[in-house]
Amino acid sequence: MVAYRSTVTNGAGAHNVMHCPFCTTDDTKVIDSRLVAEGDQVRRRRECLICKERFTTYEVAELVMPRLIKQNGNREPFNEDKLRGGLLRALEKRPVSVEEMETHIHQIKHQLRATGEREIPSRELGEMVMESLKALDQVAYVRFASVYRSFQDLAEFRDAIASLEAEPTGSN
Repeated sequence: MVAYRSTVTNGAGAHNVMHCPFCTTDDTKVIDSRLVAEGDQVRRRRECLICKERFTTYEVAELVMPRLIKQNGNREPFNEDKLRGGLLRALEKRPVSVEEMETHIHQIKHQLRATGEREIPSRELGEMVMESLKALDQVAYVRFASVYRSFQDLAEFRDAIASLEAEPTGSN
């Protein structure tokens, strides 16, 4: 079986044609469509009308993430790998599964898209990560906060821990 990623529209909204990977003709038809990956993808079985070969394509909605406005005013695209790396460092040697971390990454990305903004200050993303870590693992929260907020001494660690203790329990 051959599987290809399908791009249905270009940036201007015009439809691109799905070419057969075997004979490169653009004369193909969809013979079956199904939702997969919890409804996040469409799997399509296609057949070339010229060479009769069948192949599979997967279509995924391309959702635009807002750009981040850094402290120095520079703008950069959202980078999921940087988000994942920051969470991995904070969660290192903590009893949190990769699945839990990925769920939190998905939730943070959903929050970013839900702002409806084209650009947001990077500080907003940092606060989203802090809130997520606070619910996920308090030790990871303090680790992340110490770097994110540039703790300079033990008093700042004590303040972060005290703020966690002052909140109602229910997380780690």
